[in-house]
Amino acid sequence: MRDAVTGPDLTEIVAAADVLQDAIITTPVLPLKAARWAAVLPDCASVTVKLELFQQTGSFKARGALLGMRGLTPDQRAAGVVAASGGNHAQAVAWAAREAGVDALITMPRATDPERIAGCEALGARVDLYDDMAAAFAAMNAAAAQGRVLMHPFEAAHMILGSAVCGREYHLQAPDIDTFVVPIGGGGLISGMACAIKQSHPDAQVIGVEPEGADSMARSFAAGAPVTLDRVNTIADSLGAPLAMPQTFAVARAHVDRIVRISDAAMLDAMRLYQSNLRITAEPACAASLAAILGPLKDDLAGRHVGIIACGSNIGLDRYQALNASRNAD
Repeated sequence: MRDAVTGPDLTEIVAAADVLQDAIITTPVLPLKAARWAAVLPDCASVTVKLELFQQTGSFKARGALLGMRGLTPDQRAAGVVAASGGNHAQAVAWAAREAGVDALITMPRATDPERIAGCEALGARVDLYDDMAAAFAAMNAAAAQGRVLMHPFEAAHMILGSAVCGREYHLQAPDIDTFVVPIGGGGLISGMACAIKQSHPDAQVIGVEPEGADSMARSFAAGAPVTLDRVNTIADSLGAPLAMPQTFAVARAHVDRIVRISDAAMLDAMRLYQSNLRITAEPACAASLAAILGPLKDDLAGRHVGIIACGSNIGLDRYQALNASRNAD
């Protein structure tokens, strides 16, 4: 790694891609050219989406989780791993642990979508439930203090590196893209993607997207240092990190041009567009990039070749229908 402030260099990113190639899917990219998109997309040169929801375990998290697992020492493998997550990271760690033959403990809030809990258990992980995410993180830290290896959902070099592999892959698949719009939860995805993109295409813009009710990275950019939110209020649980942390903040700050905020209602509308136009059942986080280019970025993209990312979709049908019903009631 070049250093903790700027993230991995291209040599390390290429090496990581080679390590992952036997197990990770090169997810497809899709130009949104069909006539049904014309009425809603901004007046830009092109829009392309990278479909990370087709990745192992249904999200971009698989790359970083597997890199972390394959980097364990024999003693660490014997001790097992622990991760706290409400969904995508949990399933990625459970899968990567199974692939590596490592015991995994996942701590999750009781309110987690039951299908995500079942998905982790089906992959062989033990799941312990807690009252909220703060309690789940406390349990993760306690298990790590007792000897398990902590697999943090975003504040880890291997998670940033895994996302950098994704960013380089996207650039190679669609080299004309000059504006990338990337969701932000804890910052692992955007820090890694931006790091790789800026090294491959220095003139490209990288724009982050956060929910209005979970905007810790935008506030951190404004403050010049990581901040912690008093509360999180968004339907996008995969983007609901309550704080920014030093490593992901530093790498993102070095490479990300700006951050915009979107409403929960905008994500619900974008979810519906994915369903009606592509027959994709997207969770709110998966629709965040699309919501941003249809909303706060719509007037800024004229003439640009825009790349968005459908970062993952681990959502049960009951929750998906409940979210749509809530939008109908507005």
